[in-house]
Amino acid sequence: MTNFDYLSPFFKNGKTCILAYDHGFEHGILDFNDKNIDPNYVIDLAVAINFSGVVLQKGVAEKYYSGTNYEKQIPLIIKLNGKTNLLKTNDPYASSNCSVSYAKELGAKAVGYTIYLGSKYEAQMFQEFGKIEEEAHRLNLGVIAWLYPAHTQDLNNFQFNGYLGRLGLELGADLIKVKYSNFKAMKKLVQAAGQAKVVLSGGEKLSEKQFLLRLEEALKAGCCGVTIGRNVWQRDNALEFTNQIQKIIFS
Repeated sequence: MTNFDYLSPFFKNGKTCILAYDHGFEHGILDFNDKNIDPNYVIDLAVAINFSGVVLQKGVAEKYYSGTNYEKQIPLIIKLNGKTNLLKTNDPYASSNCSVSYAKELGAKAVGYTIYLGSKYEAQMFQEFGKIEEEAHRLNLGVIAWLYPAHTQDLNNFQFNGYLGRLGLELGADLIKVKYSNFKAMKKLVQAAGQAKVVLSGGEKLSEKQFLLRLEEALKAGCCGVTIGRNVWQRDNALEFTNQIQKIIFS
């Protein structure tokens, strides 16, 4: 199989727009209001707005996705690892909390895993990801690498971003999820990733104009779409704003 074959449930004409909802693990309840704290509200949004897929941690998938009508309505990505924001460290590490085989039992079509490049724990994360990638492909699941800098000062570094893209390719990721840096660095990242596809991380909520400009630049740099969360389900006009996003991506 090629990387596109593994990802085919999430792509249309080589492009994708995925809704992420794994924020409760990483950020606690700070991102939520009385509506979006309910997983059904967000998954219903993903279905109603015709997202390409939805990202959940295993506990939410167990209780709100697996065995429901959602399985037929929208493909699932299980995020296999995570960390809280309670431990303050310059060397982040996100440990696995779900197996690939269990993710498949829950109905996942792909799995995701975060690696913090530059952390003193990066070798441990490389080892975990290697095992995940091999098992996932044996089970015909796509593999998405969340590749983030451990240190924020590296985000706009041209060479570092190229390293992120190449690392995703070398590790065997089918799709690489990265934070926005700048056009030049993003273009080099996509080039370095080769046949591995690159998707923009939506990140913190921005103004509509800011986000759409960022998305347009990322697509021009070669990204194939976006994995977005707060910039959709934190908005009252989620439907209208997502229509603008999908028009940019799929037109």
